[in-house]
Amino acid sequence: MAPSDPQDHPTSAAAAPPVLLVVYGRGSATPRGILTAARRLCTVVFFADLGDPKAAEDLARLPKSATVVDTAGLTERQLCDRAAEFGIAGVITFSDRLLRTAAAVAERCGVPFHDRATVEALVDKFRQREALAAAGVQSTACRTVRSAADLAPALAATGLPAVLKPRSGAGSVDTCLVRSADELADRYAEFTRGAAAPAVFVLEEYLVGDPTVVGEFWGDYVSVESAIRDGEIHTVAVTGKLPLAHPFRETGYFTPALLPDGLAEQVVALERSALRALGVREGVTHTEIKFTPDGPRLIEVNGRLGGHVSDVLKRSAGTDLLALALRTALRPVLGAFDPPEPVLGPGPNCPAVAFQYFLSPPADGLAPGDGELVDGLRSVPGVDLVDARIDPSWRADWRAGTEWGLGTVYGSTAGHAELRTTVTDIHRRLAGFWA
Repeated sequence: MAPSDPQDHPTSAAAAPPVLLVVYGRGSATPRGILTAARRLCTVVFFADLGDPKAAEDLARLPKSATVVDTAGLTERQLCDRAAEFGIAGVITFSDRLLRTAAAVAERCGVPFHDRATVEALVDKFRQREALAAAGVQSTACRTVRSAADLAPALAATGLPAVLKPRSGAGSVDTCLVRSADELADRYAEFTRGAAAPAVFVLEEYLVGDPTVVGEFWGDYVSVESAIRDGEIHTVAVTGKLPLAHPFRETGYFTPALLPDGLAEQVVALERSALRALGVREGVTHTEIKFTPDGPRLIEVNGRLGGHVSDVLKRSAGTDLLALALRTALRPVLGAFDPPEPVLGPGPNCPAVAFQYFLSPPADGLAPGDGELVDGLRSVPGVDLVDARIDPSWRADWRAGTEWGLGTVYGSTAGHAELRTTVTDIHRRLAGFWA
């Protein structure tokens, strides 16, 4: 294992810093972000399948002193045995598809993490719906689809409109709303065409939103971020959203959320009931909740840090959610910690509104020139940074979900009224860019 800089840790020369194993795949935290959050806290070891070009690309940018273990070709047992050699004090992942691997490592090494049964409920959308219904938290019609023959009975159970998506997936990839039996058949055929072993999908009841709850300008859903240690749930924040783009692409986050009196407490209560129903006892979670005519309803529970949330929360309230996730994973050696004051809405502990706006073009749009887009958005009041990754060969592909984005606008405003003005200005300028 590569040596770490002793200045990075508050421990003496005789006491080595704890080792945190990160099971890495592209997800809600970058390798550099993880190392920054780990400074003076622990030594990080990255386990990654370097046959995955995205993971390999990310990790290749790290300093040569970083410890990276290639897990390509290893069985689960071999990977766990290799992890045990490092004497790890904790394990974490920021990728949904690697939660099972992290749970196996935790079990082998005796460190806290979701247990295997909990992981199955977190990564399997059908099992999650079953568990929530069985616990009396929420009943949402949901059926598995393994072949075209399953479409009609699934639709009979869910009704229309309905949502078709992979049984295990993230980032809204291959996810769409269907409004007819013909559209369902067409989309399913499109998603599975050419696959040697078609993925299992689910068809589930569409949760109809109520835009009057927070106002039509804002998204009709929020996320709740929590840190859980030995079954004790600490609410960290409720994150506000901008409205979704077609079909289910997120367009931006902001903190603090802007909710009517008492609503934040309702969504936190629902989130906690869901976490307990799924058996979540460790880690940081990201739970999405929608506002409907029947009140707040669960979209899904994710057993890892939410993408983009740590940045807006840190800039608005000073809470480093990524560092908190690492500290939570290292509970056995770091002991108890004082959780940050929850950010449920505007208040003295959250003096600014921070946002990320995702550059998400229309489904039939083409990207303009890089410089033209960036220069136009930089001059918007409230915008601090425009990070655009525009390739002239870019073409629209809504199936890619959040991977479709061309970049991100980062900014902050004094309040929600100013945020609305800033976002309106961004919308106006973008309208002239998309072809």
